[in-house]
Amino acid sequence: MQKGRLFIYSIVAALAGFIFGFDTVVISGANLPIKQLWHTSPGFHGFFIMSMALWGTVVGALLGGIPTEVFGRKKVLLTVGILFFISAIGSALAQDPYTFSFFRFIGGLGIGISSVTVPTYISEISTSQTRGRLVGMYQFNIVFGILIAFISNYFLKGFDGKNDWRWMLGVLAIPSILYSSLVFILPESPRWLVLREKDYLKAKLNFIKIGVSDTQAEIDKIELFEKENISIKGENLFSRKYIKMVWLAFMVAFFNQLSGINFILYYAPEILESAGIGSKDSLFNSIAIGGVNLIFTFIGLYFIDKAGRKTLLIIGSIGYIISLCCVAASFKFTLNNTFLLSSLMGFIAAHAIGQGAVIWVFISEVFPNKIRATGQALGSSVHWIFAAIITLITPLFLDKEKGIFGKNPYPIFLFFALMMVLQIVWIVTKVPETKGKSLENISSQLLH
Repeated sequence: MQKGRLFIYSIVAALAGFIFGFDTVVISGANLPIKQLWHTSPGFHGFFIMSMALWGTVVGALLGGIPTEVFGRKKVLLTVGILFFISAIGSALAQDPYTFSFFRFIGGLGIGISSVTVPTYISEISTSQTRGRLVGMYQFNIVFGILIAFISNYFLKGFDGKNDWRWMLGVLAIPSILYSSLVFILPESPRWLVLREKDYLKAKLNFIKIGVSDTQAEIDKIELFEKENISIKGENLFSRKYIKMVWLAFMVAFFNQLSGINFILYYAPEILESAGIGSKDSLFNSIAIGGVNLIFTFIGLYFIDKAGRKTLLIIGSIGYIISLCCVAASFKFTLNNTFLLSSLMGFIAAHAIGQGAVIWVFISEVFPNKIRATGQALGSSVHWIFAAIITLITPLFLDKEKGIFGKNPYPIFLFFALMMVLQIVWIVTKVPETKGKSLENISSQLLH
């Protein structure tokens, strides 16, 4: 019974990932219609239309650790749902690019905060044997949201003529309301209750809800670890003792975006159109990309607690390099569209089974209890800063008339392939394996 509850709690919290994924990709269907409606320049379009949500995400990720620590995980998760709802309605009704950008920024705040709070919350209520799969449910919901966004965009194309894009964005209000309602059933993180509130009775009740039988022993273990590793005055996330953890979180987030994943997800229809595939067909093919993402995320989550985080990262890196080189060759030598689409699907599969499955799990594991939320905020911030930068500058490269590479963007994909070569070197030499270890054991290993 308790295991069933734990799974339900994890699913509910991870539903923020569904909205995250949907919101991240839904803009791909509105990209070209908005450009035509408001006649935006490549630079303006990249910053105010395409990347504004990501800048909101950066701010949300940077600041999300503070309310998560102060007010608790549950209250912040509810706030995230409200932000998503406001963004969906506001973006859909916007009458100018500046109002549109403001509401996209609000949605970005929700995404950024959720990328801090959700992995932190799930990692704290799960066991060492199930943590990889349960935290990974956040990533599963992200890619499920991505797939549904692609499907939604496809079916809403032609639904209301020039207002199609408004429906594409506005429909996100529905899952936002559902998610906000379900958050009320979640118990607060018992680890947070022990360390922050010192509410031992409520912590014991919540430990029972998530399946912990010897609640006092669990509380004693948490407090013993904190006493043995008590922070000295003035010590913070960037203190010398935490430097290894900080670098691990930074690098896994850095390489995640330097794979080109958000570049491809945000601009999938435009990339496919630049290869000569029609707009309706490009939206349909985007659905295929989303489907591959979902299937291989399943595979990644199945193996994450078996093969381990490091092994999946290595497998994903090899897949990245091969698929990115194939995409570059497809553009460089004008190969057929089937080869291009297959290469893009190979890239998505490599991401889903590797970085996609691992990143949020890994960052949530490597920091001690007291700085887990701020550590998660660091990793999320790095992830979203680079995502925003890449999304911001993409129109400067892809625009058919004014873009640096015009209709042949193959050098972009070669650059991403080179970054993945560097990633595999880093994984082999620096990344520890964390599967099957308690959060306290992982922290002890990295601190000593």
